[in-house]
Amino acid sequence: MAQDGHDKHPRYFLIFIWLAVLTAVEVGVAIPEYSVVLKAIILIGLACAKAYLVAAYFMHLKLEKRTLAAFVITPFLICVFLVIMLLPDITSDLRYDGLEKSQTEVVNTTDN
Repeated sequence: MAQDGHDKHPRYFLIFIWLAVLTAVEVGVAIPEYSVVLKAIILIGLACAKAYLVAAYFMHLKLEKRTLAAFVITPFLICVFLVIMLLPDITSDLRYDGLEKSQTEVVNTTDN
């Protein structure tokens, strides 16, 4: 087979195995009860690793020019930045402070 300047094709089944292992690790991280912030950071990191594998190998961005990769990576970094900046609001219990249960009264409306 002639070499046309491209690297050897990646082993897609190996990438699939890595994605399956990372998914199993995500499930294993999500089930136990511990700090929500730590759990969120670990899950975000695992999701970023999986997104990289999919983008690099299945979307063939590993073989593309650097400018196309910059167009893909920039929104991804903005998204990760947004999630990290919103993490305190998402995980904080302060949003429930000040909420009081309304005092409702049951009124019998039937005529007996």
